[in-house]
Amino acid sequence: MSAATLLSVSGVQKNFGATRALRGVDLTLGRGEVLALIGENGAGKSTLMKVLSGAHRADAGEMTLESEPYRPAGPLHARSLGVCMIYQELALAPHLSAMENILLGIEPTIGPFMNWRETRAIARRALDEVGLTALDPATPVAELSIAERQLVEIARAVAVGCKVLVLDEPTSSLTRKDVQALFALVRRLKSKGVAIVYISHALEEVEALCDRFTVMRDGETVGHGRVGEVPVHRIIAMMVGRDVADLYPRSAHTPGEPVLELRALAGAKLPKSAGLSLRRGEVLGIAGLIGSGRTETLRALFGLDPVAAGELRIHGRPAPSAGPAVRWAQGLGLVSEDRKTEGLAQNLSVAENLTLSRLDGLGPWRFVRPSRQNAAAAPWIQAFPIKCQGGEQPVEALSGGNQQKVAIARLLHHDCDVLLLDEPTRGIDVGSKAQIYTWIDRLALGDPAAGKAPKAVLVVSSYLPELLGICDRIAVMTRGVLGEARPVAEWTEHSLMLAATGQDQRA
Repeated sequence: MSAATLLSVSGVQKNFGATRALRGVDLTLGRGEVLALIGENGAGKSTLMKVLSGAHRADAGEMTLESEPYRPAGPLHARSLGVCMIYQELALAPHLSAMENILLGIEPTIGPFMNWRETRAIARRALDEVGLTALDPATPVAELSIAERQLVEIARAVAVGCKVLVLDEPTSSLTRKDVQALFALVRRLKSKGVAIVYISHALEEVEALCDRFTVMRDGETVGHGRVGEVPVHRIIAMMVGRDVADLYPRSAHTPGEPVLELRALAGAKLPKSAGLSLRRGEVLGIAGLIGSGRTETLRALFGLDPVAAGELRIHGRPAPSAGPAVRWAQGLGLVSEDRKTEGLAQNLSVAENLTLSRLDGLGPWRFVRPSRQNAAAAPWIQAFPIKCQGGEQPVEALSGGNQQKVAIARLLHHDCDVLLLDEPTRGIDVGSKAQIYTWIDRLALGDPAAGKAPKAVLVVSSYLPELLGICDRIAVMTRGVLGEARPVAEWTEHSLMLAATGQDQRA
């Protein structure tokens, strides 16, 4: 073990009944180092972090912190030793103030009473440390933005003299500006000797921020290395257990007739003006900054948001304003960017979610027979493939990538002609991304031998390499106005960003 090693994990195992969640994990973390922990959903990353943070007890293996045995009895004990965890789903009490959350469980007291002056002073120092210098410590957490809440969580770690900070998918709900602020904070903490474990599916974030990486697969560590010294395609191969020759498969699509046309479409607030022609057999991408109106355009198309002006044509025919039920009937299907609250009914099963928009033939009259529903879902579960115990399993028990496959499979079960995909790969692992990209390519290609006509796919994404990798044409939305769709060969990441910020000088 290096003298600079702060945290060491060796041979850690964890079982849940007959399930072996961790089979023998090894990693080391040095002072002032940012270590990327990467792997597909279900690889064991979350279980390992819960062991580190004291939420789970390891069944075997050894951990040391500052060369001393490290066996946290619980999260509060781990926190007192300087190991703090920031989960993707933030663990704050919204009805309490920022300072009450920061000192929760370690409140300074005077006899039996809370020492509010000391509480405020400690919280003030911690908030200043994370860049929230203008925030009143007495502000209720419920009034804060997602980015501010995340910084309050990090301030809670700073307040206890954090030595090891674990960040689980910290950018999944942040804007580009907030991401840059978070990166600056991570670098600042690193410069002060804090060791950071950074869990992310976004390999471009890993390249920009991290020093080393550890890859997990099936509960084991399967690779280590220094960031920048190992090609991305090799890291992906470690994650998925096979070589991924081309993450972005793109066949030679043959666009046909227009199936969706917008002319100066405007919503109540956004979009201000959106015009495009989406053809059968093509993948058309919409780039733009968060808040530019991309999501609102898809919602207006699908009837979730009102249309204030403009014209919409579907299959060459005028399509007046209507709700989602009419759009489903017209062959449009939407995958929402908000998978948990809009995209899926978390309390229903995989089969129920998959067949929800098209129940005909699944029972007599208006009744649905679960056996028929499961039978209808089974081919899609196998085709994607969706990792689950069967159609009866609650969708909330699935990983993010498998949940997203269910949401997309629903559109195929419905036999939609036009797929509206809003951030289709946000927050999912690389293996699932590769499978979804392959499906998008196949759908645009069609299968004449099987009598399957090509689909038309409209993709909104904040990840520019994704758009450049899978799309035939890309249009950029800037401040509510959708620009001209151009062949993907005419775009680069740089030119897309220039257009998104209103600096594109091309005619």
